[in-house]
Amino acid sequence: MAFPISYDPDPVDSAAHLIQVALTPVFMLSGIGTLINVFNTRLARVADHLEDVRKKLGSPKTDDTPVDPVDSPERLKTQQTRLHRRVFVLDVAILLNAIGGASTCGAAMALFVGSIRDASTSAWLLALFGIALACTVGSLMFFLADTLLSWHGLRRDTDLSLDAE
Repeated sequence: MAFPISYDPDPVDSAAHLIQVALTPVFMLSGIGTLINVFNTRLARVADHLEDVRKKLGSPKTDDTPVDPVDSPERLKTQQTRLHRRVFVLDVAILLNAIGGASTCGAAMALFVGSIRDASTSAWLLALFGIALACTVGSLMFFLADTLLSWHGLRRDTDLSLDAE
């Protein structure tokens, strides 16, 4: 007795391929969103630290204020310059990530339009996804630059506090 249902693997394979292709931008957007969250949190902490340095630089010194070599005006200005560099680097990282997210959305749209209209959108799809990957890699490079600036500052702060003892 034969079953009346025939099994044709082509529609299943094409549906599985469509699902795989459709999920790639979703995972990419999820990763980009997480990176933007990390960069924004780090930027907020740097901005808070910069605000503290500005307050210390702006507060008037009185004669009874104890002299702290770690918080000398020269050191605070150097720290302020480094923090401004970190803000710039993190701003660029966030900008590149936002462009990467927009390009990922554009790639998903090209994929969607291509599947609905049976149009050849492969060039747009590849270009937009390539831009998204390049911007994400660029944002990670700027994040690495921020990390190196942070480590350099921590090492310098440690050396200064050891010299002050």
